[in-house]
Amino acid sequence: MSALRWKLAQFFEQLWWKQYLAGKPKHQYLQWKQGYWQQFILPIKKNVPTLSSEEKLQILDAGCGPAGIFIVLQQHQVTAVDPLLSQYEQLPHFSKNDYAEVNFIETTLEKFQVEKKFDVVFCLNAINHVEDINACINNLYASLKPKGYLVLSIDVHRHNFLKKIFQLIPGDILHPHQYSLDDYLNLLAKENMKIVSIEIIKQATIFNYVVIVVNKKLS
Repeated sequence: MSALRWKLAQFFEQLWWKQYLAGKPKHQYLQWKQGYWQQFILPIKKNVPTLSSEEKLQILDAGCGPAGIFIVLQQHQVTAVDPLLSQYEQLPHFSKNDYAEVNFIETTLEKFQVEKKFDVVFCLNAINHVEDINACINNLYASLKPKGYLVLSIDVHRHNFLKKIFQLIPGDILHPHQYSLDDYLNLLAKENMKIVSIEIIKQATIFNYVVIVVNKKLS
């Protein structure tokens, strides 16, 4: 994928958020978003049992955006990463000061590096926004503790012929990567990783919205 296509996607991502949040009162939007994430995480707990424990977990929200799952994980130690955090702070709906317990890091997922490892890594609606998808997946895996979980949500193409068209023509300019479910499963295939679950959350004409849970095996 060309760097230009990724830069265009980042530009239009900022523009999309600005237009999407226009006219939405901050309190009402965040209240709705909290409810959305709380409902989203409930079925995931059966496949990520650590989320149901009372243990304080190390959690990474990779590609967090201005209102990622970090907003409902106050009981844990959360690191939230996104290359557009400064731009999001220009929106009235997001301020780092509202989440004093979250460690925000402004960087791309390709460049993200910390010494500590995470019990759970969430990468939600983000992996198809990156420039180098293989480097990002490897980095997310490297961020996991042994027996840690990666929770990935993504729109996947239902039809190969439409996938090919979208790959050639940027009909979905926010998402530089256009893949099927099998493509993503191939990208996620590693000897030390196990696919725990694949759940279709929503079906549409072109895309299915899928949540994939991956577990890091003990070496």
